[in-house]
Amino acid sequence: MSGLVDENTKVIVQGITGHQGKFHSGEMVKFGTKVVGGTSPGKKGQSVNGIPIFETVADTMSVKPNATMISVAAPYVRDAAFEAIDAGIKLIYILTEHVPFHDTMEILYEAKRKDIVMLGPNGPGITRPGYAKIGIMPNHIFKKGDVAVASRSGTLTYEIVGSLTNAGFGESTVIGLGGDPVVGLTYIDVLKLFQEDKDTKNIVLVGEIGGNNEELAAAYIKKNITKKVVAYITGRSAPPGKRMGHAGAIVEHGTGTAESKIKAFNESGVSVAEYPVDIPKLLR
Repeated sequence: MSGLVDENTKVIVQGITGHQGKFHSGEMVKFGTKVVGGTSPGKKGQSVNGIPIFETVADTMSVKPNATMISVAAPYVRDAAFEAIDAGIKLIYILTEHVPFHDTMEILYEAKRKDIVMLGPNGPGITRPGYAKIGIMPNHIFKKGDVAVASRSGTLTYEIVGSLTNAGFGESTVIGLGGDPVVGLTYIDVLKLFQEDKDTKNIVLVGEIGGNNEELAAAYIKKNITKKVVAYITGRSAPPGKRMGHAGAIVEHGTGTAESKIKAFNESGVSVAEYPVDIPKLLR
């Protein structure tokens, strides 16, 4: 997974003096991440958690960042993202939720055009135990190992990673894709990375009702993935049309149901856990 996060990853936090930016930048430092700077207009020269504050992303180029965590209010995410894109940062993680749909579309279009990886919005980030964490996942649940996890749900990510660690497994990389209808990295994007990653032996996908991302992933797995894959789908008891917290988790016209996703995974040889705590059992 060195293509996304490794020991050479240098991170800045846009909005580092806000509540989320201040707290999670400190937690990232504790995890071992190289957080080299942050931005907060009008606070240039100050510091947070020992991290220097700059006026703009362009100013942070003096410390050579290659990744950013955007933690600003939703109306300002578009400007923050374009500032990072213009500065040449290659990995953009958007923590913020409720980002306007069309803003996300514009950011994603420009990021793809310039070969920049975009993660989120509205997700917990990426963690690679032993190397770095960019995001808000709890530090204490991780253990270095060979299980890669990709999830649309933040809280379920933590629960399943905790179950893996408690069962004696460890994680190679954990990625929260985000719960919005449109996000940067998809299941197929990360499955390609997991397949190529020498540190990953097993893969866990955590899905939820709504959309067809899991069905597309299942079809991709059947044709392209040789490593063991297990999955969990939340929202099995949701009535048709019910929204399950995430903007992207809505079932319409009989598509995107838990049943359709489970069926697709099973037909691709992927075992689906009934409960999150069953994931370690399926891996064994």
